[in-house]
Amino acid sequence: MIFIYLTPRMHRYLSINRFLLLPAVLLITIAHAQTLPFRNSTLSMDARVDDLLSRLTLEEKVSLLGYRSKAVDRLSIPAYNWWNEGLHGVARAGEATVFPQAIGMAASFDNSLLRQIGDAISTEARAKYNLSTAAGRHEQYMGLTFWSPNINIFRDPRWGRGQETYGEDPYLTATMGTAFVHGVQGNDPHYLKASACAKHFAVHSGPEADRHTFDAIVDQKDLRETYLYAFKQLVDSGVESVMCAYNNVNGEPCCSGPTLLHRILREEWHFKGHVVTDCGALDDIFERHKSLPGPVATAAAAIKAGVDLDCSDILQDDVLKAINAGLLTKTQVDSALAALLRTQMKLGFFDDKSAVPFSGYGADSVHNAYHTDLARQMAAESIVLLKNENNVLPLRKTSLASLMIVGPNAFNFDALSGNYHGVSSHMVTFLEGITAAAGPAMHVEYDQGCDYKDSVHFGGTWAASNCQATIAVIGLTPVMEGEEGDAFLAPHGGDRADLSLPYAHIAYIKALRKAIGNKPLIVVVTAGSAVDVTPIAPYADAILLAWYPGEQGGNALADILFGKISPSGHLPVTFYRSTGDLPPYRDYSMKGRTYRYYNGPVQYPFGFGLSYTNFSYKMLDAPKKSYKAGEAISFVVSVSNFDQGAVTADEVVQAYIEYPAGPRMPVRELKAFYRIKDLLPDHRVDVRMSIPVNDLRKWDLDAGKWKLYPGKYKLILGSNSRDSKTTAEFSVTP
Repeated sequence: MIFIYLTPRMHRYLSINRFLLLPAVLLITIAHAQTLPFRNSTLSMDARVDDLLSRLTLEEKVSLLGYRSKAVDRLSIPAYNWWNEGLHGVARAGEATVFPQAIGMAASFDNSLLRQIGDAISTEARAKYNLSTAAGRHEQYMGLTFWSPNINIFRDPRWGRGQETYGEDPYLTATMGTAFVHGVQGNDPHYLKASACAKHFAVHSGPEADRHTFDAIVDQKDLRETYLYAFKQLVDSGVESVMCAYNNVNGEPCCSGPTLLHRILREEWHFKGHVVTDCGALDDIFERHKSLPGPVATAAAAIKAGVDLDCSDILQDDVLKAINAGLLTKTQVDSALAALLRTQMKLGFFDDKSAVPFSGYGADSVHNAYHTDLARQMAAESIVLLKNENNVLPLRKTSLASLMIVGPNAFNFDALSGNYHGVSSHMVTFLEGITAAAGPAMHVEYDQGCDYKDSVHFGGTWAASNCQATIAVIGLTPVMEGEEGDAFLAPHGGDRADLSLPYAHIAYIKALRKAIGNKPLIVVVTAGSAVDVTPIAPYADAILLAWYPGEQGGNALADILFGKISPSGHLPVTFYRSTGDLPPYRDYSMKGRTYRYYNGPVQYPFGFGLSYTNFSYKMLDAPKKSYKAGEAISFVVSVSNFDQGAVTADEVVQAYIEYPAGPRMPVRELKAFYRIKDLLPDHRVDVRMSIPVNDLRKWDLDAGKWKLYPGKYKLILGSNSRDSKTTAEFSVTP
């Protein structure tokens, strides 16, 4: 407290000129607040947090527990909105670099590049934060606390939000998720560049229509080995935040039950960051799950379980009532708020700007040339070549005089952006990218060709018949698959009913083939999930899956079509033949799901992706014959680009493990991968890889703990989960 003595004359002056004197008094108050211990960056984090907690009233503390945190003027603490999104670029906040959707970035199998993109995202976030706060603005989506990445397992292709994930495999998800988090949070020893959040904890992957009421029933084996694997890896890697999900798991609400947040996240994994609820999740607990009688009981249960921040108003409205009712203590409130204050201190919110290394970022840090180049590189690495009959690709500009570009997604913002996207002033559509790459000397035409429903009336077929080659861009957009409410054309609350392409698009591809005869027809499919391409495969000479490739999607596609870059994307999900090959959507058991537990026929296996060249593998340094817990399985594989087509290309070496017989062992499981860059024709590169033996442990249901099963194991190296270019056997002993 600061005291200012006023003489009688000063009192009279103040009564007459109070509005003139007030700013001076306020300046004195602010200056005092800036000298308080919680603003002293030389003190320990605990000391600073304890000091600030001691200065806040109980009412002020409660006001800080919601995502729209209130200002505390007397301590010069401004309001702050915790809600920001950065799934594949700063989202919903105006100009920003739009990178490929997460599922596309997963298809790159390039965790190093993803880390650079995470770094670019937090650079743009810092710049936006600096500019907006300097203008006195504290808007939603302009902060530094990102609710990304989404590391839920894409267990079923019908889930509309699967596009936000890194696919169906726990290891790939963990590796890519960790890279993203490290990029976003930075490597400064004192400050977080931004805060990342692992979501949605846990067992959350549809159905979207039931997400506020659904109870995911899953045993501990699937829970530990599949649904929690990536979360554990991100917690171990220092992710600052975890978001609890809407659904129940085994009868417990994710945001108030004791198992997930308290026993596993806090006690078992020793998570030290903060926990935020999904938006409105606390309301679901008493309004929809009917697990608790009302908001007051829910507020108390959430704080006790480990929730620190509420993306709604329940904690701010009802924590005081819970304390007064004896359901909650002030100490428990302090514990929740302390986690939030630590995050804010790590972000430098209470420090002088000169001490925070990111305070100088400005407008030139947003959507600059370097970030645009990253977006183009990632888009190119994400595109998957599914078919290339008679090597129709790459197209040769020297021998191609005319080109027809058609399709409803050829000139479509949504087909580039995916969901949770930003806005770029330089979105390069597929039409624009291909046309620019073709150059002014080539005859290029465009026609939308069809819509998403009409399977009778088409355009552009006659023009296509007069061109040497046709590129048709068809498929899905985020209004056809996505989050509940956002994908307003999806039939089931954002989810898909099946794997089909729009029937109008299938009919259009057939009409194009009939019109152009034997001329090349290249089909580009946009989607955020697995789609059934078998109806169009007989009519297409080449098929490329572009996902939702971001602002540079058009340029990246052109780079691949004209051979500037060889395609190198690999599927992070299995392409099933139909949903008839899958268990019921609401079944969360992993039996019969993903490449790890499904061994039936598929369109394309997990990890599949063609190149313009071919690669051979040779095991140079095989694993040892026997290993024990704590060791690493180390090996060296030589990869050669032996094609005669003189194509420089990337290859992704995928290392899978086959396990000894045991309870519910996977068919095969990815445990390492390595992306080889720019391998020249007739050259080879030797790659050393390793797999920790402890990462081969499986959950023992009877013992309730991890177990390393002894026996014979098999290492398989290849270009997808059903490829086997070279193998080696080894044993694991007790």
